[in-house]
Amino acid sequence: MRGYFGVGADRINKAQNMGALMRTAHAFGASFVFTVGETYNSRELRHADTSGTTGNLPYYRFGSPDEMLLPQGCALVGVEITDDAIELPSFHHPKNAAYIMGPERGNLDPELVERCEHVIKIPTRFSVNVSLAGGIVMYDRMLCLGLFAPRPHRPGAPTEPAPVPAFGPPLWVRKQRRRDRKAAEAMLKDAKTDRGER
Repeated sequence: MRGYFGVGADRINKAQNMGALMRTAHAFGASFVFTVGETYNSRELRHADTSGTTGNLPYYRFGSPDEMLLPQGCALVGVEITDDAIELPSFHHPKNAAYIMGPERGNLDPELVERCEHVIKIPTRFSVNVSLAGGIVMYDRMLCLGLFAPRPHRPGAPTEPAPVPAFGPPLWVRKQRRRDRKAAEAMLKDAKTDRGER
């Protein structure tokens, strides 16, 4: 899967929820995790994050939406139940994204919603736990951007193989070809110089 993603939560107040979200982000290959205005006891997070995410991924703690910084080219995607939010099954995930979950009680901060390039919602009858919502979004990202065999029309395993990545040959092969091409051009130039050609 190309690109990167980070996962965070707005004003989360339970260390257990943040720990579960961090563990899930770590399992799905997130590049970073973050919080905006968290109110939980940070000492409890060590016990709640059972995969040691903070020892393996950058963990950014922003006091307010104004302080939140993201890498250049990273799309902020809010996960919130609103009338105009895009339903998750219809959403194409950005290559580089930071997903921010709403708090356990209430909605995403309006300043954060304003900064979001996209706001998505999970089409359920009512809201689900913040860490569960994060897991659903990350799983959907993996399905959307990963290279998997297409699902069969009947129950069971895929009948077609997974698609081959279309990124071209590996970087080291391209670099070697470039070096070989430059060496051949230099040899041709030297040969022409030896013969007095231009």
